[in-house]
Amino acid sequence: MDASGGRLVGEATGEVEVEDGVLVIKRIHVAYTLRLDPDADRAKVQRAYDHHAERCPVYRSIGSAIEITTALELLDA
Repeated sequence: MDASGGRLVGEATGEVEVEDGVLVIKRIHVAYTLRLDPDADRAKVQRAYDHHAERCPVYRSIGSAIEITTALELLDA
């Protein structure tokens, strides 16, 4: 799977709440868009997506403190 050249784009949004007068990040949502060649193995892409969080240093660092969700949209290149 080729994710170079702008084929893979991620956009993150966060939700912030006030706790005891302090802004606290409560939730982060990451929306991925991936443009695939017609012959790409979509099952392999889905498997990689399903397991990517456990290999992501950001998720591993803050995932226990902040709710992190993701979504993947697959488009034809």
